[in-house]
Amino acid sequence: MATRWNDGLDMVRACDTNGVKLFVVKQNRRNATLQLLKKAVESHRFGRIFMVTINVFWSRPQEYYDSARWRGTWEFDGGAFMNQASHYIDLLDWIIGPVESVMAYTGTLARRIEVEDTGVAALKWRNGALGTVNVTMLTHPKNLEGSITVLGEKGSVRVGGVAVNEIQMWQFAESHPMDAGIKEASYDTTSVYGFGHPLYYDNVIMSLLGEAEPETDGREGLRSLELLIAMYKSARDGRRVNLPLEY
Repeated sequence: MATRWNDGLDMVRACDTNGVKLFVVKQNRRNATLQLLKKAVESHRFGRIFMVTINVFWSRPQEYYDSARWRGTWEFDGGAFMNQASHYIDLLDWIIGPVESVMAYTGTLARRIEVEDTGVAALKWRNGALGTVNVTMLTHPKNLEGSITVLGEKGSVRVGGVAVNEIQMWQFAESHPMDAGIKEASYDTTSVYGFGHPLYYDNVIMSLLGEAEPETDGREGLRSLELLIAMYKSARDGRRVNLPLEY
């Protein structure tokens, strides 16, 4: 785990030294649903945030892992947290803020792989909010849900669907002009990846042309990587892990 962090840090430093841009794919950040949620948080519409829950209930049959030797390995892939749910783990810091501590459990409950097919974590944010992350690749018979729920003293929001593509609840004590964009933000998708990639690549191209700055550079990638490593350390050692990590 420390190796992955050091590798990421080395990449950032190497790019800085050589004047090279480093891009990290975080396509969920470009979802209109999550853009709207982030604006609501930044506008303090929730007041004090009490609880945050992320669910990733997807399905990856044994055939998926057997289709390539690298899948389901520690060296080349990663488990349900690191691989399938990494973009959702990113939302914990990007939308809500820095995490103070985490306690996690992982299990390989049904698949014949090295890594976990299921994991849960309890988190405490520096702003006092509490929350959970629930991830499994064992949902029968197909992908069910990719969601984030935020509950605060002045508002409650749930963005769900199979890929955080539907605003299923949007209630605040006071109205705001952004509320008019709720229906427009939601969209239909049959893919768990959503439609954020084209917008992400547009930013990459604009950045390379010198007309924009990278929205998700190497340092942004390190933030979610550190949280993922904390979850794995907690599950491995059976203890609460505080952030930032000490190396």
